Amino acid sequence: MTAPRIAFYAPLKPVDHPIPSGDRQMARLILRALEASGPVEVASGLRIYDGAGDPAAQARLSAAAAAECDRLLTLYAAEPARRPALWLSYHVYYKAPDLIGPAVTRALGIPYVVVEATRARKRLTGPWSAFAAAAESAIEQADLVLCVSARDRQAVEAYGPPGQQVAMLPPFLDLPPAPEAEAVARTEPVSPPRLLTVAMMRPGDKLASYRLLADSLHLLPAQPWTLDIVGDGPAAADVSALFTPFAPRVTLHGASAPSDLAAHYRAADLLVWPGLNEAFGMVYLEAQAHGVPVLAVDNAGTGTVIRDGVGGRLTGPTAPDYAAALSALLSDPPALRGLGRRARAHVEANHALSAAAERLRGLLAGLLS
Repeated sequence: MTAPRIAFYAPLKPVDHPIPSGDRQMARLILRALEASGPVEVASGLRIYDGAGDPAAQARLSAAAAAECDRLLTLYAAEPARRPALWLSYHVYYKAPDLIGPAVTRALGIPYVVVEATRARKRLTGPWSAFAAAAESAIEQADLVLCVSARDRQAVEAYGPPGQQVAMLPPFLDLPPAPEAEAVARTEPVSPPRLLTVAMMRPGDKLASYRLLADSLHLLPAQPWTLDIVGDGPAAADVSALFTPFAPRVTLHGASAPSDLAAHYRAADLLVWPGLNEAFGMVYLEAQAHGVPVLAVDNAGTGTVIRDGVGGRLTGPTAPDYAAALSALLSDPPALRGLGRRARAHVEANHALSAAAERLRGLLAGLLS
């Protein structure tokens, strides 16, 4: 008997998008996890994203999505073997609604699943009103919504239709090899401690996080440290200006291929990234998986992947808060190394791809049957 096929779609960031990001990485990981449930096919590479609130752009994207729906339905009619038994879309919200999955699943009469749904009803008025309405409608149509954070789950359950299935699917990653035993067991303190930041450089929350980090470091003039920053983007010049006063203690490496990041993690003693308004932050999981503790601002997103005192520390949202936590960690190398040892164990136990694949298989089994 042929296993039921699954259609996958990521409207915000297609899996073949040229720019690395947490969204692209998570989309690729979900694809791999879905393979435990049956054959998977990326249904469409059409990107549906409006970051500016441009109704004209939204209208153009809506027309392109309608054409894509027609293409897929024609394809499935002509090639029944490719007809999916279930459709799963990743990351649906008001800037990137799913304009394809709901229409195709209604036409085919198959289950529709959304992973990482963000409901933002306040956007139903204003420049994103059409996209916000489409996102709300898609999420309401879903037979199953899988949330990556408790904050998203609260909103989904508060506004969802009666009887909608809602469950958690914690963020996950393909674990790298465990840190070498001699590195984990290192007892001699490193001087100066090596800090690492890995993040895209773009306006908004990302730049605000860089600014908070720079402001925090200004409050620690007497403590020794070095900082390596890996990332690039449209706000690169702004980030460079923020950290120029710290030269030569700060090195900006620019963008790095995912395959090259391991070397940066292996050289680091602590990942420093405030993560203001992060959905969850794949970088925190990556660092902990390499045995590197993390320091972030406490919010619903970062708390999804960081357990305070187990692999990392969570702080208040101001520069003095962040600086105080950073100072305490820099002043206590044994505690820092202890966090690193617990970090790897935490990710292995709670955020491994293998466990996520098994959980996803169980959650989809009833719908696929």
